[in-house]
Amino acid sequence: MASSTTELPARANTKRDAGYLLLIIRCLFVLILGGTAAKIANEMTRSSDSVDRTLTLSLVICAVFGIGLITLALDILYPRKKISTISAVFFGLIVGSILGYFLQLAFAPTLSIWFEQDRVTWFSLIVTTVLCYVCVSVLVQTKDDFRFVIPYIEFSPQIRGPRPLILDTSVIIDGRIADIADSGLMDQLLVIPRFVLDDVQEVADSPDKIRRKRGIRGLEIIDRLRRNESVNVDIRGEAIEDAHDRRDLGKRLMELATELGGRLVTNDVTLAKAAKIHNVATISLNDVSAAFKPPVLWGDRISVLLVKEGEEPGQGVGYLDDGTMVVVEMGKRFIGHEVNAIVDSFLQTSAGRMVFGRIDSKNPSPSHAS
Repeated sequence: MASSTTELPARANTKRDAGYLLLIIRCLFVLILGGTAAKIANEMTRSSDSVDRTLTLSLVICAVFGIGLITLALDILYPRKKISTISAVFFGLIVGSILGYFLQLAFAPTLSIWFEQDRVTWFSLIVTTVLCYVCVSVLVQTKDDFRFVIPYIEFSPQIRGPRPLILDTSVIIDGRIADIADSGLMDQLLVIPRFVLDDVQEVADSPDKIRRKRGIRGLEIIDRLRRNESVNVDIRGEAIEDAHDRRDLGKRLMELATELGGRLVTNDVTLAKAAKIHNVATISLNDVSAAFKPPVLWGDRISVLLVKEGEEPGQGVGYLDDGTMVVVEMGKRFIGHEVNAIVDSFLQTSAGRMVFGRIDSKNPSPSHAS
């Protein structure tokens, strides 16, 4: 608990410092825009009269600052940017510019025979713009499948840090994954395949009332995960195109987990066994839930050494091996002795568990237990 309480202020300070730095960068950006607008206006108004100079100056300043404000607005509206998308855009612009340059070198001599140089330049600019758009569009749409390939050698992505978790339909409809995410326990990337999203959508559109309710719950869980700022959710992969794709959902999940080097999160026992055969790491939320169950349940008999009085009259207090406090009714007279107690209830709090019980009238001491 101490480490988590000290980590939260540190994260808050880091986030605040990053906000201040971003504010400074934006202010510098506005100042640079002002200087750029002044320089452009000065160059364009040297040979014009006073009336045209004022109009030109106003238009240039409005145009430059308009572009800057649009850029700032997009930056503020979309604060969470994916490095894969940004890399695809930059790489597409570079490839398109290079292709346009080489096409200009190849066709400019021939075009200059029939057209003037200005028209050739405009033609090259248009071709380069089209190529940049095509390259950026292709890379953005296929960034998840993109690989740097050299003949006979493929460099697969190296996974560093926590391995991503690939969620299947059963886990999403179950809903407990959202509760775990809200607790701050997970810092891995949560991958929701697009074909799983389509499967949940089909369940939500089912004519069966129970299935439709489960599907709607699954869609609500996905929306809840995407709005959770403490986890990063990535929807990737291909959609379901036909019934054959639907039959192969389990196979496609295992292939995606292998490709990403991640772990498959499922409640489907059959899928978990198949994944184990194919050496795909799996996590079962049912097993996780069983691990977090309290060590005692209502009606269980436990042995505990009573060490002090409780807050209420007649109570005795002891502790289990894991530090859980046990309050035993009418246990005051057994303080200093180990007793058998029957669990009546337990209280789970963020600070730990408290178990409430009573003395086993048949076997009050472990030495008399059967």
